[in-house]
Amino acid sequence: MGKERWIKMQPDKNKISSYIIQSQEQEIKRIALELHEGVGQTLYSVYSGMQFIESAIDQPEMKKYVEDMTHILEKTIQEVRLLAVELHPPTLITLGFISAMKSYLTIYTATYGIEVDLEVLGNEVQLSEKENITLFRVCQEALANIALYADTSKAKLTVTWEHDRLLIVIKDFGSGFDVGKALSKATGLSAIIERMYLINGKCIISSQINEGTTIEIALPLIY
Repeated sequence: MGKERWIKMQPDKNKISSYIIQSQEQEIKRIALELHEGVGQTLYSVYSGMQFIESAIDQPEMKKYVEDMTHILEKTIQEVRLLAVELHPPTLITLGFISAMKSYLTIYTATYGIEVDLEVLGNEVQLSEKENITLFRVCQEALANIALYADTSKAKLTVTWEHDRLLIVIKDFGSGFDVGKALSKATGLSAIIERMYLINGKCIISSQINEGTTIEIALPLIY
């Protein structure tokens, strides 16, 4: 009987990363749906019940208490809905990347007080679900970094639909940082580069201290 031959298979790191990201996105999508359809709807039912109780109470002190509780519930419902949109905008798949970004920027400005000037050039092209999600996550990560580190109240997001590629430029006018040092660590910037690589895109990050940061991402458009 001959000796068995064992072949050591090297795992494809890119496939593993892609699988992990896809699995994460599916879980995020599930959580967002549960927040919106499950928790959100349950809270709304309680809110409606509180409104009914409030209308039936005559005692001023009790009425004021129920009214306060109703306002708290209303605020909680809004926060849950905003969180669901932030996790996975329902418009991302149905209406596309631009519509989802517009919805997200409204939430972003309301949350962080940073005005983002969105400029869209050219005609939007239908992208795959994977591309839509990746681009959204990349922009989300870049904007989160601006809110956390840039120390600015303004940013600009330019989306240009060219004949053979999609170009997105995210620019802030904040404090800037050392790109080399940041990329040497496991940061959100590294995640942006890897995400774009997994959909055959490219990413260029440039920054100057006290002059701001620019992130350019490009995605080939295949018809």
